[in-house]
Amino acid sequence: MNESLALTPAPWPAVCYRAFFNISSYGILENYETPSVIFGYGLPLLELQIIIIFVLIVLSHTFLRFIGVPQFVSYMITGLLLGRHIFDLQDFSSYRLSSDVELDGNIALEGVSKLGLIMFTFLMGVKTNKRAVFHIGRGTVAIAVLSFVVTMTAGLAFRNFRIDKADPLYMPLKLAPTERTVIVSVQALTLLPVITHLVYELKIPNSELGRLAISIATVNDLLGFITLQCVSYVASYRYVSPRVANRDAVAMTILILVILFIIKPTAQWIVDTSPEGKPVRELYVYGTIMTAIAASIYTTYFHQINVLGAILVGMAIPDGPPLGSALEAKFEGLVANIFFPISIVVMTMKADISRVFFAFDDISINIFLVGFTLVIKWIATFGSCLIFKLPTKESIILAIMMNYKGFVDLCFFEGAANHWNLSQATHTFMIIYVLVIAGVLPTIVKTLYDPKRKYIGYVRRDLMHLKPNSDLKILTCLHKPDNISGVLSLLQLLSFPPNQDNNKDRGIIAVTALHLVKLAGRSFPILIPHDKRTEPQLLQNSYIQTMMLVFSEFQQENWASTTVSFFTAYSHEDLMDHDICNLALDHHTSMIIVPSGRKWSPNGLYESDDSVIRSVNASLLDRAPCSIGVLNDRSYRKKRSNGTVKVGVIFIGGKDDREAISLAKWMRQNPRVRLSVIRFLSGQERDKSKNWDYLVDNEVLNDLKATYASAKNFSYAEKLVNGGPAVGTAVRLAAEEYDLMIVGRSHDDDLLDVTGLPEWMELPELGVIGDLLACKDLKTRVSVLVVQQQQHHE
Repeated sequence: MNESLALTPAPWPAVCYRAFFNISSYGILENYETPSVIFGYGLPLLELQIIIIFVLIVLSHTFLRFIGVPQFVSYMITGLLLGRHIFDLQDFSSYRLSSDVELDGNIALEGVSKLGLIMFTFLMGVKTNKRAVFHIGRGTVAIAVLSFVVTMTAGLAFRNFRIDKADPLYMPLKLAPTERTVIVSVQALTLLPVITHLVYELKIPNSELGRLAISIATVNDLLGFITLQCVSYVASYRYVSPRVANRDAVAMTILILVILFIIKPTAQWIVDTSPEGKPVRELYVYGTIMTAIAASIYTTYFHQINVLGAILVGMAIPDGPPLGSALEAKFEGLVANIFFPISIVVMTMKADISRVFFAFDDISINIFLVGFTLVIKWIATFGSCLIFKLPTKESIILAIMMNYKGFVDLCFFEGAANHWNLSQATHTFMIIYVLVIAGVLPTIVKTLYDPKRKYIGYVRRDLMHLKPNSDLKILTCLHKPDNISGVLSLLQLLSFPPNQDNNKDRGIIAVTALHLVKLAGRSFPILIPHDKRTEPQLLQNSYIQTMMLVFSEFQQENWASTTVSFFTAYSHEDLMDHDICNLALDHHTSMIIVPSGRKWSPNGLYESDDSVIRSVNASLLDRAPCSIGVLNDRSYRKKRSNGTVKVGVIFIGGKDDREAISLAKWMRQNPRVRLSVIRFLSGQERDKSKNWDYLVDNEVLNDLKATYASAKNFSYAEKLVNGGPAVGTAVRLAAEEYDLMIVGRSHDDDLLDVTGLPEWMELPELGVIGDLLACKDLKTRVSVLVVQQQQHHE
């Protein structure tokens, strides 16, 4: 036997030779008879694999998106289609490059997958709002702890159920409890990156429910990290060696200390030393990425999941500009749209569905355990939410969200399978479980929860129904420095000097100035109040300082009648309206004032339209919890000899016009304001005696004329107009006489014939009359404030 072995040629040189392969081919015409020979090269094979992956993703999502299924589900379905029972991409690629199993045709795709997952989790860590950790209340902590502890305890109590019946051919008896421990641990966890992904999929990050879900996930994630380290230590201690377990524990402790005392201070130093308004140096950006990759290699070497190091480094990077936004701008699009789908597909296509059926009896207890822990966690979360007096419906939804599973859970399952802590059958079942959860739970939450419902006006929050001695609470929104002067001039018209006898029955004007900033490098929106206790680093932005200085001077000039508070909201463009509505609800605002998005030069010439601002305004007009005014500012401030400002109101009829009159009545108290009300009447007589709005309109105007009949700074006139052209001419002529026009947004079609005008509107969100006053070719310098009274939805 020994002699035969000695005479056998050593196979090492042949294997070594075949382990090397070429990367690039000579093209598809390299071999006319067998063109597929090009797939024996590394790069063409990788390109083919990626093309197949994305073709199937596009095809699957083309059908699934019509029923509201998230795109993440399409990635997983593509992975199953490319698995062993349909296309079997792995088998197709194996041994095409080398007979060495470590260098077969899947190795390059695996490398891209691992890199993509590391990069994605790192960016998720960067984008996570670190300040949320310091705003977690005791109730949030209690809900998270109870949800985790109850699920973990109940699951582990069944870990040894019928363990003696386990088939040794399915899994060694000593590993069966470990498999169940993995299942229970992942079920008990609610991972922050996964919940953040769900919250944005549902478009509720600015809602109270979304914020609460993020806060609970933050605490649960911390508990999960501690649990992961404990389970890893015990497993290494039992099944590897005590020396390896202790070494890994010390290595993770060193990594955490390095992140806390070296990486985090260095990243903060980069932020502090980067010039304001300028991009961070490329060296710092790529150095940060390399640090995250190195940390992932480090954690992999010491028997942790490969994404752990990346997400820990990401959490140490300050969110927002300049470093966080630079990382997002450079890598977010590539990672989220290319690398991340490949990672999910590669992890999913390792499933073997046939194993689930063949080993169903062996994994039936595991299937029961998954369902059992799912129910227990829902009950624990729901019950703890009720204990802390959350509404029943929100408690149900929150309990559903806490059971959501996503890409990080797939990483845990794959890591456990690679370390033989999960069988192939159980691993496949857990992949299918994540697929079902990711597809079903978001649909259920969307059905149960409508974030718009909280903005519906059950309480009157408008100007018309304010009591005589009530405060006028206004929320002003500022997107750019250009917005400050227009809003401030409007507020000056609403203010009034102290010691006026006719103002004794009026409250003060409480102004909330909200600076809106497009979210960059941060996944969780944040609202920052600015006051004397505000941290200095939050005020480094020169625009914020300018805004606070200007509004502070305005408050000092009108100290007896005005108060001002300042906020900055970092949010995504399509979610800014949620921040505005939430702040308006919290401050019991009567009117929100926003810029129209149309920019004019100092000479009064049209420059540009801002599509982002217009989109935000359209959403606000649909869901605002109070009245709203859209200001198109053309710098109406003229130098008149008497210092007065001529304000005109075009009154056609309807609740929006009545709200405009209510706002004008506040302005009339200012001695600088010369107010004129022009009522447009239709030339066609209709029977309006039974029209309730018409009767209310007459009552409002009669009261206005009776109150200010003897006032020198008030005038009233009526004008007969008939047809769209006549209306357009009348509006343009009126615009030449005034500095500011206030109009209602919408009107009843029976009140005035505007035929032909809607087809030519440039800014539909301003309504017909408002659009005429804001059009590009209007040569006058008049500014227009379009008013919409609080909407009362069904």
